[in-house]
Amino acid sequence: MKAVVISQAGGPEVLKIEERPVPVATEDQTVIHIKAFSVHRYEVLTREGGSPSVKFPRVIGVEAVGEVEQPSKNSKLVKGQRVLVVNGGFGRAFDGSEQQYALVPDDILHPVDFDGSWVDFANYPETFYTAFGALKATKLHEGQTLLVRGGTTGVGMAAITMANAMGLKVTATTRREERKQDLIDLGAKKAVIDNGKLETEETFDGLIDMVGAPVLSDSLAHVKRGGMYTLVGMLTGEWIWKNFDPFENLGGKYVTVFDGVDINDDVINEMFKLINDNNLQIPISKVFTLDEIQAAQEYVMKRDRPMGQVIVTTD
Repeated sequence: MKAVVISQAGGPEVLKIEERPVPVATEDQTVIHIKAFSVHRYEVLTREGGSPSVKFPRVIGVEAVGEVEQPSKNSKLVKGQRVLVVNGGFGRAFDGSEQQYALVPDDILHPVDFDGSWVDFANYPETFYTAFGALKATKLHEGQTLLVRGGTTGVGMAAITMANAMGLKVTATTRREERKQDLIDLGAKKAVIDNGKLETEETFDGLIDMVGAPVLSDSLAHVKRGGMYTLVGMLTGEWIWKNFDPFENLGGKYVTVFDGVDINDDVINEMFKLINDNNLQIPISKVFTLDEIQAAQEYVMKRDRPMGQVIVTTD
């Protein structure tokens, strides 16, 4: 089988395709045939050495869709069953998605009812799960208002489509005027320009934030008293809240972080019911093959590429 192995940190050239034997299932680890996966900007950071917990050599990639090739001895899964895997150490503590077959612990494998293509299926795992978890953490109900800050990100787009299907009134942000209509087309009722300060005075029942620390005070200024602010991403690369005055910013408001840790079959199934019932999808920017992994990682970093996810197929 083919596997993309990183032996040392560096540029795209360190992504080397090697031939490896197909792994063998164990008592509690199942072999899956990976069919497709999404590529993310933070995986480029990992490749460059920006994830200290990841030790090389490593096959990176934190999510994948595929089918069961060889169930573990204790597995309830059957050969050929559609599954997804996301996080849980995949691509970080042990080898991940950038290969044709993977040995995966049973407790992070999730069977899914989805009849679309492998490319379409690969559009969902981490991006939609993160957005769905953030929506649940924000604790809104039908008819309430939501601001998605960072609406043109993958998670932002997924949050817009699911929130709209859940009956929320969605406003989303972008830094680029020409992408406002794209957000409306995804289901946002309004689109707002974000230049580090939002070009609106409106406040919302909930706010999901992909931008992070530098705009925290501005974000909280747009949350109603009694509302919930949910932090999801750090597009700016800054992790620490500096010079933050809680008395000025938090009065009557609630703050949480969705960290994507508690992944289970019940939530995955709830999410895919929403997806299947409403035919939810977000754009796919471009599809690559596994042999083109270097180009895929370069492409995901391009600023002016079309909105949408970058997908790699393995066959």
